[in-house]
Amino acid sequence: MGHSDVNIAALIGSRICHDLISPIGAINNGLELLGMAGNNDGPEMELISESVGNASARIRFFRIAYGAASDQQMGRADVVSILKDNLSGGRLDVAYGPLDPQPRWAVRMAFLGIQCLETAMPYGGRIEINCDQGAWTLTGYSPKVTFDTRLWDILSGIEAPDLAPAHVQFALLHAVAQDAKCRVHTTHTDGEFVRITF
Repeated sequence: MGHSDVNIAALIGSRICHDLISPIGAINNGLELLGMAGNNDGPEMELISESVGNASARIRFFRIAYGAASDQQMGRADVVSILKDNLSGGRLDVAYGPLDPQPRWAVRMAFLGIQCLETAMPYGGRIEINCDQGAWTLTGYSPKVTFDTRLWDILSGIEAPDLAPAHVQFALLHAVAQDAKCRVHTTHTDGEFVRITF
């Protein structure tokens, strides 16, 4: 593996996720022990437990989206579990279509795509993910689609000055696609849908 900027960024992401998952797991284990000792009553414990669950779900998602990727296959059950845990109780519903295992690098691109679509769907909605013979389609349906051309142009290789941290997924998806030698295309209609294909 070379040492491109994308690979270095991915290794940093993997390292951060790896280092954070252990303490989060330890907190969760501590909560389970408190529960077995009968000390899990009260809104405080419920809040801590919910927060730990949310943090763990986000780390699992980020580990795929921002971590190092490979040709290693990811099964449908793993992907669906990560998506369900990460988006549970939120405004987005994600339907992951592929039934067969998919390469981790492709799932990574799909996860980054989900985050891009999320920015265009401030009021929530439904994202449908399909893959047909290696061609991926992610479509976000929402009653209100907010399409910031400046951000979406990044996926075509047009640099955006002063990119906010909340929008880094656009730059990374473009860079990852270049490394994978594929192109990202987008289409949208106001107030209906926004679509990413690669």
